[in-house]
Amino acid sequence: GLSEVFWEQFDFQEVMIHQTIHTIEFVLGAISNTASYLRLWALSLAHAGLSEVFWERVVLSALELEAHPYLHAAAVAVAFCVWAAMTFAVLMVMETLSACLHDIRLHWVEFQNKFYKGDGYAFAPLTFSQEGGEEE
Repeated sequence: GLSEVFWEQFDFQEVMIHQTIHTIEFVLGAISNTASYLRLWALSLAHAGLSEVFWERVVLSALELEAHPYLHAAAVAVAFCVWAAMTFAVLMVMETLSACLHDIRLHWVEFQNKFYKGDGYAFAPLTFSQEGGEEE
């Protein structure tokens, strides 16, 4: 009957090898995903750290100036503008880098591991010419 056909085709060794490979791929994928998200987290921490360094070096040094009150106020205002511009520039660069890394991670780690199977058909580009027919 049907159960005899099943047991004739069932190969325990092949199933164990297949499941072992899938288990290894799953564990490596989990480690890879964790490392990938840690990289994004590290970029976020680097931005926060750089902003703090800019604050300490630019604004706090302007606050510690010994000068006429009007000159001191102007120096603090300029220092704050410099700090804001530097922080914004670093924020834009690092967040753009973070977005690019996250996009690449989603494409290569998530999509390729979960959905992409390279067993399809060969790519045939769109063409409007007819093979064997007359060209106009």
